[in-house]
Amino acid sequence: MKIRLLLLMQLFTLGCLLSGCNNTLARSAQVQAIRKRGILQVGTQSDVPRLSYANPETGELEGLEIDLARNIAEALFGDQDAVAFTIVTTPLRGPLLDNGEIDVIIAAYTITEERKQHYNITRPYYIDEVGLLVRKDSGLTGLADMENKRIGVIRGATTAQAVTREAEKLGIRVQFLEFSSNPPTIAALLNREIDAFSLDKSILLGYLQEGTVILPDGFDPQEYGIAIKLENDQLAAYMDSLIMTMQQDGTLPALLQKWEL
Repeated sequence: MKIRLLLLMQLFTLGCLLSGCNNTLARSAQVQAIRKRGILQVGTQSDVPRLSYANPETGELEGLEIDLARNIAEALFGDQDAVAFTIVTTPLRGPLLDNGEIDVIIAAYTITEERKQHYNITRPYYIDEVGLLVRKDSGLTGLADMENKRIGVIRGATTAQAVTREAEKLGIRVQFLEFSSNPPTIAALLNREIDAFSLDKSILLGYLQEGTVILPDGFDPQEYGIAIKLENDQLAAYMDSLIMTMQQDGTLPALLQKWEL
């Protein structure tokens, strides 16, 4: 299946260069099934400023990933509002996709070789890196200072593995405390229950406030892609072609600039 998807993407990418493949892929059975339903079901987050965030002032979801989903809905239906968002947590993203409650995940889903064994993932729409958020009065200047320190991470994310690899390079050991989402992790940092909050820098930036600082350290580049069920290879190829088109026609760069990413 994985080899088949790679061949499909290579062939359709070549077709795009020659004639424009989106129309061909749009006629595939898996894409037509969504079009017949009339709405795209997207799993996203609500607590990640600039990416996927429920604005308390408007009550609306906003951010790069929300706009990305709306652009995909425009391509599918000619209507940016033809999208239904389901709020997902990091641990529940995969199960909701597996059981068919959502069509795609657009929720800071990091592309890894392990995840590619279980899901189709498009080319990246954004590249970030892992960082560290600490209290200004902590005296911490980098990961090298964190021998035996407590680092908060999100359950189900790849952050702990990334920090562990970097800590091993530095010859230090750290402790991890897992949290279900970002707000309680920030609260734990401010309440001195943990010494640092580690996550992708773009996400940490949204939680920066008086009394905290993002350290200069950055490591383990994180590529975000759209995740689709493994058997939905036609849909995956279509989504991949849309990301490529949005990169080439300036839509994606404009969205990154809009959200200051």
